[in-house]
Amino acid sequence: MEVAWLTDPHLNFAGVRAAEKLAMEVRERGAKALLVSGDLGEAHDLEGWLSVLGSMCGAPVYFVLGNHDFYGSSVELVRGHVREACEASDGALVYLTGHEAVALTERTGLVGHDGWGDARAGSFETSPVMLADFMHIEDLRGTREHLQSKLHELGDQAAEQLQGPLREAMERFEDVFVVTHVPPFEEACWHEGKPSGGDWSPFFVCGAVGEMLRSEAARRPGVRVTVLCGHTHSAGEAWVASNLHVKTGAARYRKPALQAPMWVR
Repeated sequence: MEVAWLTDPHLNFAGVRAAEKLAMEVRERGAKALLVSGDLGEAHDLEGWLSVLGSMCGAPVYFVLGNHDFYGSSVELVRGHVREACEASDGALVYLTGHEAVALTERTGLVGHDGWGDARAGSFETSPVMLADFMHIEDLRGTREHLQSKLHELGDQAAEQLQGPLREAMERFEDVFVVTHVPPFEEACWHEGKPSGGDWSPFFVCGAVGEMLRSEAARRPGVRVTVLCGHTHSAGEAWVASNLHVKTGAARYRKPALQAPMWVR
């Protein structure tokens, strides 16, 4: 069956018509699910964009959130509001963070988590990079020491919350899709055709999730794991292990587009 994948649409820059066009493309393709790997909008308009996709796609929307989705609020507050919206959607919207494994087909399962650039890859101590995240997300405001501690915490939380559903999925299915926003490996952190450098990696790689994925893939070498992520706005692929494949999606501000069609068995 065909599954559509959307990443980093930033619909707050693109507008309602662009969101409706994306939803109608999913419907016209006949895709049986839409997978969204984060950055739909910002905290104040996020539920509205989810409502457009959920009501118009003609298929369930399975999604995680990206860093921009928390702008103007806090991590837990946004997640709480999103879970309430999903409960009211009658199955049209499924927030994968903290959710059990989903069966896409009898052979293919789906899990996911927002993830976070967790300051473990690259050179956090010497990086001059200052992201807007540090001002616009309440949890990240404060000293450099607070920022590093909080990013570690968010990365550890992501790995811990994803591990249980992933193990469940790898026991039940031959193929498993993992949807996350932040690339879990430096090899998958693409920028203009090559992996990002050490200054950017602390904020564009979730090292804790990567370590967990590598370990779980090694435990079950007969299960194929495909990771779908975004965040970098640059496309690329990386084979981290023989059964662990990572696809990083491309994106452009004001021109949201679905990734290439995917078929699951």
